[in-house]
Amino acid sequence: MVDDAQQSIQDKLRELSKKRPELSPAEARLIRLRLLMERREPKWMRMNSWLNRKLQGAWRRPKSLDNKIKKQRKGYPPLVKSGYGKPRLVRGLHPTGYEEVIVHNVKELDSIDPRRQAIRIARTIGLRKRIEIIRKATEKGIRVLNATKEALSRIEEQ
Repeated sequence: MVDDAQQSIQDKLRELSKKRPELSPAEARLIRLRLLMERREPKWMRMNSWLNRKLQGAWRRPKSLDNKIKKQRKGYPPLVKSGYGKPRLVRGLHPTGYEEVIVHNVKELDSIDPRRQAIRIARTIGLRKRIEIIRKATEKGIRVLNATKEALSRIEEQ
């Protein structure tokens, strides 16, 4: 009996990982468009990060008057502009199309719509509470975006 219950939890988790949200045709098209736009987007570089080792490559807005990136000189990395933005309707969505909701406890699962939203368990949550959240989410048919291997193996054991 216990093995059947554990097997059903594992099966539900597999099914939920393949599950997709209910999107309108326009939203589905915009998500595909966003992916194409992200592929074409250049890598944003901080000025002189290719010369100075101590500077990380993370983007910093050029502020000085004579900065070549700011002046958009040929041969220098591109400047971040609003034209590189993604479609407003799908901005902030997970690549699968779900709206991500960060969950800290089991009670927060009550306010989630499993057709449009998926949960991401907060990083500060320990293993015991993480297992409880994963169990309840699978019972309610909610997709968990960051179920850890350790939590899944503990669910199998119990």
